[in-house]
Amino acid sequence: MPAWQRHAQEMERAWSRFDQQVMTRVRVWARATLPPPSGVVFYMFSGPDYLHAEAFFPAAETYVLSGLEPVGARPETLAVGAAGLTAIRAALGNFFRYGYFITREMGTQFRAGGLTGTLPVLYVFLARAGKKIHAVDYVRLTGAKEVRVVAGARAAQGVRICFSGADGRRRTLYYFRTDLSDAGVGRSGFLDFCARLGRGDSLVKSASYLMHTGGFSRVRRFLLEHSAVIVQDDSGIPFRHFPPEQWRLRPFGQYLGPTEEFKRFYQPGLAALFRRAGARPVNFGIGYRWHPRRTNILVAERKD
Repeated sequence: MPAWQRHAQEMERAWSRFDQQVMTRVRVWARATLPPPSGVVFYMFSGPDYLHAEAFFPAAETYVLSGLEPVGARPETLAVGAAGLTAIRAALGNFFRYGYFITREMGTQFRAGGLTGTLPVLYVFLARAGKKIHAVDYVRLTGAKEVRVVAGARAAQGVRICFSGADGRRRTLYYFRTDLSDAGVGRSGFLDFCARLGRGDSLVKSASYLMHTGGFSRVRRFLLEHSAVIVQDDSGIPFRHFPPEQWRLRPFGQYLGPTEEFKRFYQPGLAALFRRAGARPVNFGIGYRWHPRRTNILVAERKD
């Protein structure tokens, strides 16, 4: 069997299982649970995970994704050989299994397959979500924190993809390679660019508890100041940063605390909220505790 046929069959099986067990359930839950969208979605620490952003916020007009992975070259289908197809399957294997990317492993897998960045994954996810791509531009941020189109991947900080779905409406997806530490965003101007987009909705999951540390206070503050709704697992913004006079908090699932690797980030206040508020169960999983019976979700809605 030719490599591309084997690739197509294996991808179809993996996608069908993931879509049925996770994405379809997320969409149903989001429709029943979340308020009307703000139009912009900020998904920090996402890598190329467009799928969760679209499932939670399908009506958004602009999606902003960010991660440490480079953008890379445009995937020319005919130029991707067997090794490249294997690399794409390997990178997506972790995602379809756990619902998040493992940055270090994805970089190794891509290099082994001769791929240079996240664009192949973004193309796959947009296609699987039934989207039509109209334009793809490499971009950099100017000194005025505006987007400037550049000639190729080497000079790019990010990529801008114009696409549409079944309704024909044009939407925009940005992916920026950026260091979200305080020092990193100070150099890149990324958060200033995001601020120009106005208040949005935010998604945070599988974020390595970075915003629990002192070195990521600027991105944490940005999300708190520029979000109408924040949907996150416990690896996102610490519970103590959501004062009840400013935020309406609704817990879902079950808070069992972090996995062993991150156990120092246990949050007694969040555990008390889950007990006190009578968290409703969910039938899908996100984050490091990705089993539906172990997952936790916090929906924070700004009151003003």
